[in-house]
Amino acid sequence: MKKLLLGNEAIARGVYEAGATVASAYPGTPSTEITENLATYDDIYSEWAPNEKVALEVAIGASIGGARTVCAMKHVGLNVAADPLFTVSYTGVNGGLVIFVADDPGMHSSQNEQDTRMIAQAAKVPVLEPSDSSECKNFAKEAFRISEDFDTPVIVRLTTRVSHSQGLVDLGEKESYELKPYVKNIAKYVMMPGMAKKRHPLVEERMIKLSEFAETSPLNRVEWGDKKVGIITSGISYEYAKEAFGGVSYLKLGMVHPLPEKLIRDFAKEVETLYVIEELDPVIENECLKMGIRVIGKSRLPLEGEYSASLLREKLLGQKAEKSNNITAEAPARPPVLCAGCPHRGTFYVLKKLKLNVSGDIGCYTLGAQAPLESVDTTVCMGASVGVAHGMEKARGKEMARKTVAVIGDSTFIHSGITGLIDIVYNKGTSTVIILDNSITGMTGHQDNPTTGFTIKKEPTRQVDLVKLCQAVGIERVRVCDPYNLEEFERIVKEETAVDEPSVIIAQRPCALLKNVKHYPPLSINRDKCTKCRMCMRLGCPAIVDRGNHIEINSALCVGCGLCTKVCRFGAIEKAGGAE
Repeated sequence: MKKLLLGNEAIARGVYEAGATVASAYPGTPSTEITENLATYDDIYSEWAPNEKVALEVAIGASIGGARTVCAMKHVGLNVAADPLFTVSYTGVNGGLVIFVADDPGMHSSQNEQDTRMIAQAAKVPVLEPSDSSECKNFAKEAFRISEDFDTPVIVRLTTRVSHSQGLVDLGEKESYELKPYVKNIAKYVMMPGMAKKRHPLVEERMIKLSEFAETSPLNRVEWGDKKVGIITSGISYEYAKEAFGGVSYLKLGMVHPLPEKLIRDFAKEVETLYVIEELDPVIENECLKMGIRVIGKSRLPLEGEYSASLLREKLLGQKAEKSNNITAEAPARPPVLCAGCPHRGTFYVLKKLKLNVSGDIGCYTLGAQAPLESVDTTVCMGASVGVAHGMEKARGKEMARKTVAVIGDSTFIHSGITGLIDIVYNKGTSTVIILDNSITGMTGHQDNPTTGFTIKKEPTRQVDLVKLCQAVGIERVRVCDPYNLEEFERIVKEETAVDEPSVIIAQRPCALLKNVKHYPPLSINRDKCTKCRMCMRLGCPAIVDRGNHIEINSALCVGCGLCTKVCRFGAIEKAGGAE
């Protein structure tokens, strides 16, 4: 049976067919759908962990316990999970352990374009890289076999286009897999220096064996065509190369670390001109250069941004894209904005009004940096807002703390903001932290987290109480308020930034896009009362439109939140059809 699947859906199918029974992850675009789809299989225990480090630690424990186990994350999530990753490379596995990491060339939803292969090289962990949905399923299954045969965790590297593109996949039957026996093995799993010293040589031996495996594995294949041109490539770049170059010769690498040196050398000897096409770092290219093989790669191809067939034609073949004779208007730019009714809008409106410095974080609320709100001063990584605010105070004194707040979402706070808050308390800081509690993990698509009271399968569970949590780490001043109530919220922010001790404000209102959130009738602008002062435009609400000679509200977008009525000094914003 064939089925059209996203790459991420195909990964989940491969995990199911391989007989895996445990999956732990933290949502992050473009990897999120892997675990969401795994959760639809009743035979697989699936969970959202508080962060990627915990997710990988859970997966390691399940592997040691004998299960075939998976962990999924986006590329920057692998940074968070690096500590257990580098050590599990030493310990090896019991049941197969596969880590799916989705890179984001082009930074569609990420703060950088780092290449997972570089981390895998440092960790001495093998990497597979599928090119389409069919390979996603097959490589997932093969990764478990490699993991168990070579006693190693395996990374399957994806990219946005592979994760989110659809392709036909042959659905197979689930393999019969029994838990491997759990055997106490201190020398293997307790990484004290004495044991770790003995494990390191085994890791180096494993990499040699994996290199030998790569030479004959069907994961790596040669497709002979015109030998005037040869292309070494992997992942989605293979698809782009095929479209751009057509019937030349290809060495298509499915295992990208370690590389098959002999296979590469033999291929290079048979072709006249040799290209290496890869997103994004020159990992394969550098290895070829170390072998003394002359290749054309990053001297012509960029180190940033997504590739495409047209880019390859232009950069490598000198073919400019043909312009259509048809006169068509270019699509207008559509920068991301906070949704109509977003509870974060009131928060940033007030922070800008008060001219506060704002250390920001990763989430929907990062968009508070966009015009016209322009409130967020810094965004570094998950959880960094809290530590950055504390650092600014320690650099410039308590007066700086009175002018600065940290903003962080509820899910991000659980992910990696708690330790920063502890640092503020322990080291006598006075910073104010605003937790933007919208009752969900918003930007990645409404996944539950420990603050929502539901598991990934929507089963009721214990809900983290943010107030008690903050109090438990030593915050005595914890305030809860509704960011829609601009007057009260402004007053509380002024009070908390003025005090000479640390404080937390929980701006609590659910995401406007949640299904259980009640919306009100749309609003409209009474042109007779409107003075065109444009104060309402300062909210940055996409439902409020400046037509030049008048301001209007798009009733299709407006959710009736009423925030604009609180900034209009002339009572010009009313319920659609007139005031009541």
